[in-house]
Amino acid sequence: MNNYAVRVAAQLRQRYANEPEYLQSVLTWLDMIDPALDDPRYEKLDLLTRMVEPERMFTFLVPWVDDNGTAHTSHGYRVQFNSAIGPYKGGLRFHPGVNPSVVKFLGFEQTYKNALTGLPIGGASGGADFDPRGRSSREIMRFCQSFMNALYRYIGSDTDVPAGDIGVGAREIGYLYGQYKRLLGKAESSALTGKGLTYGGSKVRLEAAGFGTVYFLARMLEHQKDSIEGKTIAVSGFGNMSWGVCRKAAELGAKVVTLSGPDGYVHDPDGVVTEEKLEFLMDMRDSGQDKVSVYADRFGAAFHPGKKPWEVPVNVVIPCATQNELDVEDAVRIMANDVRYYVEGANMPATAEALKLLRLSPKILTAGSKASGSGGVAVSALEMAQNSIRYNWKRSEVDARLREIMSSIYDASAAAAEEYGLGYDLIAGNDIAAFKKISEAMIAQGL
Repeated sequence: MNNYAVRVAAQLRQRYANEPEYLQSVLTWLDMIDPALDDPRYEKLDLLTRMVEPERMFTFLVPWVDDNGTAHTSHGYRVQFNSAIGPYKGGLRFHPGVNPSVVKFLGFEQTYKNALTGLPIGGASGGADFDPRGRSSREIMRFCQSFMNALYRYIGSDTDVPAGDIGVGAREIGYLYGQYKRLLGKAESSALTGKGLTYGGSKVRLEAAGFGTVYFLARMLEHQKDSIEGKTIAVSGFGNMSWGVCRKAAELGAKVVTLSGPDGYVHDPDGVVTEEKLEFLMDMRDSGQDKVSVYADRFGAAFHPGKKPWEVPVNVVIPCATQNELDVEDAVRIMANDVRYYVEGANMPATAEALKLLRLSPKILTAGSKASGSGGVAVSALEMAQNSIRYNWKRSEVDARLREIMSSIYDASAAAAEEYGLGYDLIAGNDIAAFKKISEAMIAQGL
């Protein structure tokens, strides 16, 4: 590794030893971009240190009252990581596992994911250790309003534009945006994305991350003179990302044969391809039960309690649930099943050791979430654009723009890998392509 990168990595290990998600993300990134670090300007301007640390971060208390009148206090966060190429942009996650390490990791990943879209947006992330599961709509509304009371001073269409993530769907975005409007006294529609279609939302937004992942996969297959048609896909999770992958894969002639949840996974050899199954998947997601076994009960699929879907032989693996869901043991199973393509949907779904194994396999072509998982933010940025021009694009227009953006991301990743002698290493390629774009913007803007 470049001497400058080695020193930065050592500083990070010392400073963030207790923030494992963030540390893993940054150290993996430094290793990926190492071939592109021969420019002396980077060390002279201490660019790497400024790129791996957030520009600013806020921590705040979120008091709220449940339906029984009992007061609770949650912890909220917003990390505004990098604004070199545009206003901060990234999701909000409501989950008991949210902490400073998680939000910094997500903000870091979002910065480079956003840069790849070619759109003028920076990177951010945030959320709270609040668990919306099992809470009534009125409890969630009160929590969202209290959360926005603390956050609204630090966001805006030209400052920071939050969106949804785990635990923050259309309902939560609606409550957050409603409170934002009340506090500001104006309808600033581009201040949040993921809104409902009746008040400035974009078509294809819910499916966008999954659609984008499948479009990226299709380009990988095209490069191999192969086709997505007829392929079988193992997916984890059953949220928006998974649902989008299922729908677009079905449209293009492939089929997703697994879904998973905290309770285990289901194997449906016929695939999640019918409208009935896709609609039921939406109902599962919206129910708040967080159980995938109900799909097996409804459609007669096999349910495997307490297990992960990676033991199922398929052509393609797309982890869509959460970070570090796939470990070394899972990677070994995937390789034993002769899987040909590993494409990340979720942010950093594999541990560093698991990803290394998959990337070293001569039989598996891999793609990282910074590239393949960029569809959601791409459509979020399109939502901002349509709000600014007061025009709602048709579904077909948004889908076509998304496909074009994902194709450009693929091209940039493949070109960067080839330029630096990395062959067909799309993960290193996408990291280098994003790094080059952000670093040039930061250098142009001075210290």
